Amino acid sequence: MLQVCASPIVDSVAAAGTDDVVGRIRQRAGGFLPEVQLAYEPALKLVWVTIKPELKPVFTLQLLDSLGKIQQAIMDLWGAPERYQASPVRFLAFRGTGPFFTLGGDLDFYLDCLAKNDRAALAEYSRLSIAGAVRNAGCLGGQVITLSTIHAKAIGGGIDAPRSCNVMIAEEQASFVYPEIKFNHFPITAVAILSRRMGARAAERMLMSGEEMSAAEFMAAGGLEAVVPAGTGEDWLRRFAAETLPVHSAKTALYCAFHRRAGDLQEELAHLGAIWTDCMLRLPPSSISKLQRIAQTQDRMLARVYRN
Repeated sequence: MLQVCASPIVDSVAAAGTDDVVGRIRQRAGGFLPEVQLAYEPALKLVWVTIKPELKPVFTLQLLDSLGKIQQAIMDLWGAPERYQASPVRFLAFRGTGPFFTLGGDLDFYLDCLAKNDRAALAEYSRLSIAGAVRNAGCLGGQVITLSTIHAKAIGGGIDAPRSCNVMIAEEQASFVYPEIKFNHFPITAVAILSRRMGARAAERMLMSGEEMSAAEFMAAGGLEAVVPAGTGEDWLRRFAAETLPVHSAKTALYCAFHRRAGDLQEELAHLGAIWTDCMLRLPPSSISKLQRIAQTQDRMLARVYRN
């Protein structure tokens, strides 16, 4: 149980206990959080977000909205500096399920926007992607360390959300690829997010080549904090959380300091988001046809995988 302190602000947080942390997050977020599941481990002060897209393992607009609401709810509830001591959340961790971690951005949504020439919807998708990455990189306003574990293939812009976390690991069977260049496109946040971890040259090589990397290769390029045996990613994050709890304040401060030193991520991503939206809307018919074929290929591939 959380210790009750004299401050009325802290009292209101502590009184909730630890059993209803998920409930409080859901309530603050508006209740409806499609395409995610929440869990809480009180001994570690760790909130798990399991990404569970409903149709395809892609980052849909609904999924991005749910993730953003969860982040913002934690910040609203416990993000003020004076609430730090009594906060039941020290870590926010992301994980996936199924044969893929992600197939990247939502091509069906993109195609629908292009058919309608819907700049506003594309811009909203970009805004949500950017806001989530900025919150992750900035420790949810400086109070919570963000973590992610990748258990399978991660494709395209869907890599960026977990990589925007302070710590990202992968199981040895995972792989990483940005194929966007092959269909005249680029992922919204990848240039900024990858460059901060891998350096600009390594990020450029990965994004320009469109070639797949194993978890070990991605680690060697600077893209991961660790590669772990199959099935052990979540336990690795638990051990990290347990070892970090005694020095959480210092580690959070360091992550925030390095985040600031790297430059204004919000400003950089806003620029990239505008470029991405323009790039999408000026795709020629041949590139749009290629996107359509890729979306259809995804459908057939998923049908085979889930049938087996």
